[in-house]
Amino acid sequence: MANFTTEQRGAKYSDDYRVFYKNSETGDYVSPMNDIPTFANEAEGIVNMVCEVGRWTNAKMEISTKDDLNPIKQDTKKGKLRFVHNCFPHHGYIWNYGAVPQTFEDPDTKSEHTGYPGDGDPIDICDISSSVAKVGEIKQVKVLGVLAMIDEDETDWKLFGIDVNDPKASEINDISDVDKVFPGLLVASHEWFRIYKIPAGKPENKFAFEGECKDKKFALEIVKECQKQWSDLFTKETKIATANTTLDNDKKIDQEAAKAIVEKFPEASEDKDVDPVNEAWHYVRL
Repeated sequence: MANFTTEQRGAKYSDDYRVFYKNSETGDYVSPMNDIPTFANEAEGIVNMVCEVGRWTNAKMEISTKDDLNPIKQDTKKGKLRFVHNCFPHHGYIWNYGAVPQTFEDPDTKSEHTGYPGDGDPIDICDISSSVAKVGEIKQVKVLGVLAMIDEDETDWKLFGIDVNDPKASEINDISDVDKVFPGLLVASHEWFRIYKIPAGKPENKFAFEGECKDKKFALEIVKECQKQWSDLFTKETKIATANTTLDNDKKIDQEAAKAIVEKFPEASEDKDVDPVNEAWHYVRL
């Protein structure tokens, strides 16, 4: 598989901030959603993970499904950049958080497992390894299991996995191993997903399967379902940006067009200051 590098445009913590991807060997621009393969090793259940948010940080970075070439940007709501609240004792995200490429949770397709449609994004993944990732980093992550979160009547699958280079990776091969090696992590993760929107005035999130994390076999079936829903995007009218530079379809663009997309954004510059209110602690009655 090719290796990839990133190119920052604009200033972090601003509306102009974007992280674009390039093939490190050719220098060609690629889409992290459409051009990077889902699996690094399908036989072993190892996926590629596009890291959107590093552990302990709280700026809500995500692959942009609406921007051509799908760069990472900071999500906004009502014109304001989004930061997740620090719900004591959790500071920011408690794992490296990101997405699996060439997957999609279709909002027009009701899940047979949950009864709710997808949330319109690539499938999310939490890397429980000891490393702290950088925005845009690509990891190879062993899938361990999946949590079926229901967020405002949408299915929002949360994969759990571990970076294959982590010292503990050989000890953790399925979701049942996590509590043996990292006791308390899955309980804390369930709590995090349940309460993180409460400080914003939202109700707590719900879960299918009574909040149980399903095992590796089930998780990989969900990944493949989401792969199929991604491939279906190229066969129908959609608002999702499907431009790519490597696939053999009518959405493929050349490097001149890709460069023009990138150059719409200003050159990289120093990070903007973050309002201290985004670092405040919030205490949620559990």
